[in-house]
Amino acid sequence: MNLVDAFMMGELNRGNELMVFDWDKAAQRIREVQPVSASAGLRNDWEHTGGAIYRNGKPVIDSYTYLSSTWAVPELDMDSAVEPCYRMRHEVPSWDHDTKWPLSALKILEEVTA
Repeated sequence: MNLVDAFMMGELNRGNELMVFDWDKAAQRIREVQPVSASAGLRNDWEHTGGAIYRNGKPVIDSYTYLSSTWAVPELDMDSAVEPCYRMRHEVPSWDHDTKWPLSALKILEEVTA
């Protein structure tokens, strides 16, 4: 999606509640699937929002992602299998587009190697 279309979608959905990437669900799914790699991004806007979040058995902390939107669904991509992965902002008020591997999700991931 180009930037103009993304901006227009944002304007059309102004005031709607944010969908934020569900780090706990992502950690649980990574634990279950044990992919080689995982990425996260916003549907139809991966080129501007997506990035690596898990690689070689470890969380990736230093890649860029932007993972909340009023219109684009946050998604989890594990070894090219993509699925919706979000919660509504009111469910996790301390999470936003900048959230990256909160402690609750890291604890779930730790169970992979335990």
